[in-house]
Amino acid sequence: MPEQRVVDADYLLLEAPRERKFITGAQAMAEAVKRANVDIAIAYPITPQSEVMHLVGDIWAQGYLKDYYRAEEEYGAMSAIAGAVRGGARAFSATSGPGLLRGLEAIASWPGHRIPAVLGVLTRVVNAPLSIQPDNVEIAYLLHSGVVVLHAENQQDVFDFTLASFVISEKVDVYIPIAVCTEGFFVTHAKGYVNMTPEDMKLPPRDPYKAPVPPTDCEIPPARIQRDAPVQKSNFMSYLIHAVWQQEVWSSNIRAMKYIYKYLGGPIEVVNPEAEVFVVASGCAAAQGREAVRYAQLEGLNVGLVKVKSIRPFPEKEIRQALSRAKAVIVPEHNIVGWLAKEVKAAIPNSDIVVGGPRVYGGMTLPVELIMEKIYNALGIKKEKKVVV
Repeated sequence: MPEQRVVDADYLLLEAPRERKFITGAQAMAEAVKRANVDIAIAYPITPQSEVMHLVGDIWAQGYLKDYYRAEEEYGAMSAIAGAVRGGARAFSATSGPGLLRGLEAIASWPGHRIPAVLGVLTRVVNAPLSIQPDNVEIAYLLHSGVVVLHAENQQDVFDFTLASFVISEKVDVYIPIAVCTEGFFVTHAKGYVNMTPEDMKLPPRDPYKAPVPPTDCEIPPARIQRDAPVQKSNFMSYLIHAVWQQEVWSSNIRAMKYIYKYLGGPIEVVNPEAEVFVVASGCAAAQGREAVRYAQLEGLNVGLVKVKSIRPFPEKEIRQALSRAKAVIVPEHNIVGWLAKEVKAAIPNSDIVVGGPRVYGGMTLPVELIMEKIYNALGIKKEKKVVV
């Protein structure tokens, strides 16, 4: 097994020296797993249709993980993670698109069972007609599961978000799973520069005895529900226990926010905070939004960017503050439903200033020109104005 020195989590995430590498997003996620002192990785071989779990299998073969389990299908993979984590292990998996939907029933049970697993979601098209290209509509399915959802813009985010997620998810006052999402192909298959912590350092091992719910104690909810279901006693008890526990799950989700500030610099990034028009975006749409802002500034237009890193917990207060003086808000997305535009509209009092689009889906790229058109419309500039791009 390779020699890796256990170091304090704060030191590894915030202070350790970093080495710059030119790698793909899939490699960045696997490199984060290498440094996370993971006990077991569980995967179904058909998905995630990226290299992530293959690369994690490689680092298992090199001795960085204690075990690697290949499940029979996605539901089995996500159920096996629940079993491994409740048994005290630190676990990781990755999936995408149809695989995520097949495992979603099990994934949605993780927060209620207080499963601090980390799941990579390398987003792909899920609807017919078949496409294997990137699209992030599946994030919409995760938003109401209780899972903490982070959305990475690039390879550096993938590394940082994944490594930090192991630490955040195991905080006693959080103790729920975290999904690190990023666009398949656009990020997972493309290379970018990543500043990585030393590969001979790793996180301290998971201490399951710090769990808010002892993993083997069948007398404490939600574990008790497994053996002695309250629905067997009365519907009233079932309603009450479920309601109380779901409130605790969502409170745990919100409590993750302070660690997102500590380890990821906050749930949003704001470029040009004094702008009158903002592009609000997450994932690789934020990269296209960043380019649109740069082109707009070259034309002398007062445009800014709000990059949303954390989708759950959603940074309502931060977005309200960032957009408090905006005259228009443009939300480009890589999906047809516009889930981020709906979140932004719900977060600000003057939702009529939000422009839901442009949207591309089915694997199409998002041209900066489309975002520029929305900017021109918002500023009342006639379309015949020359576009820099």
